[in-house]
Amino acid sequence: MPAPLRRVATSAIYRGLGAAERVFGDRNRLVPPAALRFVGSGDFEAIGDQFVEHFRVLGGLQPGHRVLDVGCGIGRMAIPLTRYLSPTGSYEGFDIVAHGIAWCSRKITPRFPNFRFRLVPVRNDDYNPGGTRAAHTFAFPYADASFDFVFLTSVFTHMMPGDIDNYMREIGRVLAPGGTSFVTWFLLNDESRALIAGGRSSMHFRVPVDGGLAVNADNPEQAIAFDEERVRAWHEANGVVIEPALHYGSWCGRETFVSYQDIVVARKRDVFSR
Repeated sequence: MPAPLRRVATSAIYRGLGAAERVFGDRNRLVPPAALRFVGSGDFEAIGDQFVEHFRVLGGLQPGHRVLDVGCGIGRMAIPLTRYLSPTGSYEGFDIVAHGIAWCSRKITPRFPNFRFRLVPVRNDDYNPGGTRAAHTFAFPYADASFDFVFLTSVFTHMMPGDIDNYMREIGRVLAPGGTSFVTWFLLNDESRALIAGGRSSMHFRVPVDGGLAVNADNPEQAIAFDEERVRAWHEANGVVIEPALHYGSWCGRETFVSYQDIVVARKRDVFSR
């Protein structure tokens, strides 16, 4: 379905489901209807639960941390985090898709006031064509050093290098000293390139982009993989240091993996000057 028609259909579905909820009530207040989900395939609840465990075990997330979810979608990570973060912790999430933010604000925040959601005006041809800001100029709407844990799941796998440059600067800015960033990527290295060349990968990265490869020449943001060294340089330039071990994913056909995408955990330097 073309993007404009998909947006119209989603809007109509959202209005219809809202009316149905008013008549019949919610069966599960913290599981969005399947028709509203725009965050990829797979088991919505199981993926969220899996990632909260990764946040805890790989990223060291604590119940009292101040958390930022960049590209929070329709709450796939926020919902299980309501069961983990304590009342002394906090969660902020932002996204460009209006109906996702509306659902989260209506369903989650009233029950968990320390969970807040914000719609941001970043332009995207598929999801927010009316956006007024380009990703490479957008400033996260939060103060410096205001978070202990910042995460992005399946966000940089759909962004161009100039946009990532800016978002990485913003991650470094809003992280408190000693804070953690947790980001998923498609990482290109000798192993993943060999698996791609051998036809093992589920992602067919063939189109060159700056510092990596895309799947679709006409729409490179559909899926992009970046050279591992480029990703390391992005972190280093913004004062977030990658821990020694990367957590590689199964996307390229590996037999040993942690998740589907590659996971990069990094810590904000205690002292960093631009």
